[in-house]
Amino acid sequence: MAQEKILVVDDEQSMVQFLGALLRREGYEVLAASSGPEALDMIRECAPDVLVTDLKMPGMDGIALLEHVK
Repeated sequence: MAQEKILVVDDEQSMVQFLGALLRREGYEVLAASSGPEALDMIRECAPDVLVTDLKMPGMDGIALLEHVK
């Protein structure tokens, strides 16, 4: 059975590492992006099941990212 993929998007690497470790322990495959544009590229390539994003990021913020994904 394939693992569910979660994409974590945050410009703070420490938060990505923390959430990634937590989610991997729960059995999820974790993908990471450090910006909105990078996340959009990953979504096109990998089609994650869930997106967890920071709201305040330089450039494209989390709300704009979610609007693009929608």
